[in-house]
Amino acid sequence: MGLFASSIVSSADGLRVQNFLRVTRIPFSAVADIRMRYQVVVETTEGRTITCYGGPVSARSGSRRAGAGDRPAAGSADAERLIEDWRAARASTAVPASVRRMWDLPALVSVIALLVWAGVAVAVVQAG
Repeated sequence: MGLFASSIVSSADGLRVQNFLRVTRIPFSAVADIRMRYQVVVETTEGRTITCYGGPVSARSGSRRAGAGDRPAAGSADAERLIEDWRAARASTAVPASVRRMWDLPALVSVIALLVWAGVAVAVVQAG
């Protein structure tokens, strides 16, 4: 995974969604539905909606409301695999777990370092 790259990773425990500087860990027991809009959208049992910016995209174009039939476009094997992993885990996971959302510290430190460096560069240019 790249430092700033958004992504979705499926494991035995659930999904890890990297959206810019935020990481969301979603146990499969906390997933109510996975569907496609323009990106993968995860509905949780807590009523939260998490849009996954680093995942497969829908082949549909135009503006419309998401419907219950929104599923991955043909050929979107990655999105289909996420849904299959969730369905397989849903049958074996009965203990509900909560969604955890946290900052991506290495990426955040990198952004802060770049901002400090840019501030120092501007100060040096204006002083000279």
